[in-house]
Amino acid sequence: MLVKSTLAEQRTVLHNVSWETFEALLRDTGEDRGSRFAYDCGVLEIMTPLFEHENPKIQFDRFIFALAEEVGVEIKSAGSTTLKRKISKRGIEPDTCYYIQSESRVRGRMTLNLETDPPPDLAIEIDITSSSVNKFGIYSALRVTELWRYDGQNLKFYQLIEGQYIECKFSIAFPIISVSEISRFIEQSKSMGEIALLKSFRAWVRGKIG
Repeated sequence: MLVKSTLAEQRTVLHNVSWETFEALLRDTGEDRGSRFAYDCGVLEIMTPLFEHENPKIQFDRFIFALAEEVGVEIKSAGSTTLKRKISKRGIEPDTCYYIQSESRVRGRMTLNLETDPPPDLAIEIDITSSSVNKFGIYSALRVTELWRYDGQNLKFYQLIEGQYIECKFSIAFPIISVSEISRFIEQSKSMGEIALLKSFRAWVRGKIG
């Protein structure tokens, strides 16, 4: 077992964890726990997010909601829902994720099963410290089309192409925005009031689509 502690995240890594044990832990700890799990073929990482991790997650969520509202598309937010597929022996709880292109296929659903349901169209991962599992491999196995990854300084967009994540400049879900533009607003969130930031972001989006 390896434990890492920082001001942003606390991580515990367990090896040789069976799929049955992983599912039992999910069941026993419930949905209200503060930690998040990532499982990759026997390796289980348990991450507890702290302030430096959580605040950017909130900003991303507000930006996504504002974008969807301003461009006039429906979304279904899935938050940190456990995404897993037994056949690939992989599972993860993203910082937040969304159904956008596939929203109509899960509208009204109270539970998700990735063995039969589509995966989210967009997932956001915030890793201020290095993860001990291959999250790209996990998301690829779960077939999540678009992934945004933020390390506290740099934001990158990725799209899934033939089973591999390829870095891209523009979002698939929201083609009007580039990674550099969202990066600018995330950087501003470090020194700007949140209400003023969201108003500025909405005004910017309206200018893009107007």
